[in-house]
Amino acid sequence: MTANQRFARALRQMRSRDPQRREDGFDFLREHADSYVDELIAEFAAERDDHGLRCWLLELVAEARSPRALPLLGSQLRESDESLRFWAVRGLEMLDTRAAREELDRAKANGWIV
Repeated sequence: MTANQRFARALRQMRSRDPQRREDGFDFLREHADSYVDELIAEFAAERDDHGLRCWLLELVAEARSPRALPLLGSQLRESDESLRFWAVRGLEMLDTRAAREELDRAKANGWIV
């Protein structure tokens, strides 16, 4: 099975109605988030209907600790959804780069986060 197939299978599991399958898909991607950061970012951008899945995808993007996630994480600091803001802040904190700290400082100065 290729990496793309493993990613697609895990994502299908996360969309399942079976809670255990959802957890299994999430757990697999959490362990390999750094390998799939671009795919996770794309899925987050494409997902509009399932709020819980969007939160999980953003959590996985945060877990990847990739500088490529900086634009997405920074954009979520301005969102009204507290869950998405939480994972954006967490992801920037875990990234712990100068650019990530600047995003957090800017968000605090603008009152988007506390």
